[in-house]
Amino acid sequence: MGTVYITQEDAFLGKVDERLSVKYQRDRLLDVPLIKINGVVVLGRATVSPAVVEELLDRNIPLSFLTRYGRYRGRLEPEVTRNIFVRRAQWNAAEETPKAIDAVRGFVRGKLKNYRSLLQRKQRENSELTLTESIDQLNRSIAALTRTQEIDRLRGYEGAGSATYFGCFGQLVRAQGFSFTHRNRRPPLDPINSLLSLGYALLRHDIQSALNIVGFDPYLGYLHTERYGRPSLALDVMEEFRPLVVDAVVLAVTNKRLLTPGDFETEPLSGAVSLTSDGLKVFLRAYEEKKQSKFKHPVMGRKCTYQEAFEIQGRLLAKFLMGETEKYPPLVLR
Repeated sequence: MGTVYITQEDAFLGKVDERLSVKYQRDRLLDVPLIKINGVVVLGRATVSPAVVEELLDRNIPLSFLTRYGRYRGRLEPEVTRNIFVRRAQWNAAEETPKAIDAVRGFVRGKLKNYRSLLQRKQRENSELTLTESIDQLNRSIAALTRTQEIDRLRGYEGAGSATYFGCFGQLVRAQGFSFTHRNRRPPLDPINSLLSLGYALLRHDIQSALNIVGFDPYLGYLHTERYGRPSLALDVMEEFRPLVVDAVVLAVTNKRLLTPGDFETEPLSGAVSLTSDGLKVFLRAYEEKKQSKFKHPVMGRKCTYQEAFEIQGRLLAKFLMGETEKYPPLVLR
């Protein structure tokens, strides 16, 4: 089962024996053994019984709350693991330390290389696309990373690379009725941005859960600055996975016509765009299938799912911060 997504507004989450039961009014929407669940995500409003809260905490199953538009609201977090050695190494590397600089360089390199790989693949598939200049700009940013020793400058290359990537992302959206001009959020104002925002919120839930398993404090990061309530380390590790998981899913569900413009609705006052109930089910299914798809991990040398890779990258980061390896190797796929 993996992650359970609750999309019905005002649903009730209860526990029957060793099973999670989801009801709406008198209808039972879901009945699944708790042993098959590794995460629960509520999109919108829901009532969660005390028995479910207790069971999720006992089983170390995180529960996250998102709005219908994909904005993260909060989570019920099981107790942090007892691995104090990982957190001590994480805190010792804080600020402008050599390890923090190397870690940030790894996060940015992974993100930009995966951006480049996606654009190169799309260019090979369709010669009508004009992505060469954007790929060259990403190449220049990637080459500059090895010469950069300040975190702020590394952040600058990350920002420039993201601007380059999203500057041509609209060319990758080939389905009639969809278009993309620039990244917008809080709230997203078009279908593509709506899907990106929702996907990134789901990815944050998964990455933060994986880091908790490894033993990290998800709120102390290196690339993302400290801010009250922001899981900066989860956002750091997310970077290399954004194009690999979320962007790939967004392009697949639109270009393959799994979603159409009719699967979206617009809130009259704010202009916020979100998926309809049926459209949301399609996207969540595609995201979950992507997480469970397998590939050969370039460092581990074996096949794994993206869901497993979230934790693998966390453990590779822990080994680096604790001095067991010389570099943090980001997940880079061609």
